[in-house]
Amino acid sequence: MDAAGVLSPPAPAASPLNDRRVEQVIERMVDCYARPANGGPVGGHEYDPHAYASFGFSVHPDQGELMYLLCRALNARRVVDFATSVGFSTLYLAAAVRDNGGGVVIGAEIVPAKIATARRNLSDAGLSEFVEIRAGDARETLRAVGGPVDFALIDGWPGESGPSLSLQVMQVIAPQMRSGALVLNDNAESDYLAFIRDQASGFRSMTLPLKGGTELSVKAA
Repeated sequence: MDAAGVLSPPAPAASPLNDRRVEQVIERMVDCYARPANGGPVGGHEYDPHAYASFGFSVHPDQGELMYLLCRALNARRVVDFATSVGFSTLYLAAAVRDNGGGVVIGAEIVPAKIATARRNLSDAGLSEFVEIRAGDARETLRAVGGPVDFALIDGWPGESGPSLSLQVMQVIAPQMRSGALVLNDNAESDYLAFIRDQASGFRSMTLPLKGGTELSVKAA
């Protein structure tokens, strides 16, 4: 509180990861982050993910730290990471699974160059053993993840028309999620939100003020 009696904002908390090896990889990735000249698939007119093999479109660190804490609270052991890209979100999720005592993060990525980069980042962070990255179309590769899902990130690639990829992948993942599981969506696609906010879906949902709007939902039925 200052002299005028106004509450001052608290200093930012340290990273909840408490692991310098992982944090250093994240810091390196943040420092190297760049967007394509055309703004990416949302700002440009090129929707082929292979056209952006050198660019990692990732969640914000605040979202990553939230996912780490949520997975720790859930004692998550089986996590879905869509899409893996260069592994930024995967680092947070894998660190949580490791700190929960073990489990697996099942990633999905369609661009081979990004899979190779993600694997290097995970290796540098010492987290490779907790991650399985499945190459190809997530609508196929995630049809059977080997057991109940505790947490899922749905961060889909934008398309030109038709149902969003986030909605299509969520419809594949939702039946595999246990009651009480959480799902976080990064891009707020309108059809995804319509699905997840419909009580008939079995989810309850709210929007968090992160990165312009992050949808967090719990499977309640």
